[in-house]
Formats: sequence, C-alpha cells, structure tokens
Amino acid sequence: MNAPSDLHYVRYDNSRENEFVPAMRQLISKDLSEPYSIYVYRYFLYQWGDLCFLAMDDKNEMVGVVVSKLEPHRDGPMRGYIAMLAVREEYRGRGIATKLVRMAIDAMIERDADEIVLETEITNTAAMKLYERLGFLRSKQLHRYYLNGNSAYRLVLYLKEGVGAIRTALVDPYGPPPPVPSIPDACMGHPYSNMGSLI
Repeated sequence: MNAPSDLHYVRYDNSRENEFVPAMRQLISKDLSEPYSIYVYRYFLYQWGDLCFLAMDDKNEMVGVVVSKLEPHRDGPMRGYIAMLAVREEYRGRGIATKLVRMAIDAMIERDADEIVLETEITNTAAMKLYERLGFLRSKQLHRYYLNGNSAYRLVLYLKEGVGAIRTALVDPYGPPPPVPSIPDACMGHPYSNMGSLI
C-alpha cells in the first residue's frame, strides 16, 4: 500500500467533471446507504464545488471525497452541510476522512458559516467517532431516516463563539484535532442550546 506521503488533496474542479464525477460516484456508492443520481452530484458540485475536496493517490486515482454545501438556513444562520464522505476501504485508518472533513470545515469557515450539520447512520460508529472528535454534537435522532430503514443521528458543529472551532496555531492546520468540548460546556448559554434534546 502507498505511504501517506504519496497522497495529495485537491479541491473539486468543474473543468474535470468528466474525470472526477464517475470516480466520485463509484467511490460513494460503495460506502453510503443512499443511492444518488447524477443530478444530486450536479446539484452540489455546480453550486458548491469549492466545498468539495478529493484525496488522490500517486497514480491520481481518487481514494477519498467529501461533498458539502453552504447556504442560509430558513433565513437564519449560514449553515454548512456535509452531504457525502467516503474513503476507499484499503485506505481507511490513515486520517484521510479527518483531513477531508477538516478541509471542508475550513472552507466553510472562510465563507462565514455559523454551523455545520450532517446525518450519519446510528450503526456507523466509526463515522460517529470521527465527527465527535472534530467537535460535532448529537442534536437529534431521526427514526427510519434512510431508504434502507435505518435511523440516523443529526450532528451539529457550532462555529461561532469559539464552540467547535478547529483552527489551531500549529504549523499543520490539519494536524490532530483539539479536544472535544463536553456537551454542557459546548451548549452553556449558546443560542442554539434549545435545538431538541442532546442524545
């Protein structure tokens, strides 16, 4: 297997749609429980391609991808949304997913996001650990959310007032994440602390 140094990360480029989108669809379809049509990919990539990041190996083959969007939520906060995250199975456990998510978070912070949300299957413990390490909090349980009948957690990362901030003074801004804030500390006096019960 390739060493981690053989990997490089790129932002999605619309001019390479014919190369990138088929590879993304193949990678994501193996990982996620929801089938996505080409139109779903185009919805995200045409409007928010700058919030999509790819991990490539030394042969320029895609081994990881994160797809996101950012828009006002109900005329309120600027809400980022992580729609899809996938890493090729043989490359897992090497920090690729963490780096991709942190790149997407940084890009959304640069565009003044107030919060970032996502859903993940209750049974996907690896994803839950990854997101919680990055400061996401469980805000809601969604029963039978997916087409396969599985339930999901909605996770939220609050970016304002320092809650969930991931930037550090380290040389590598994508190094190890900071400690996860405890739920009471993260929600104490926060304007979104009444968003349903924390699970």
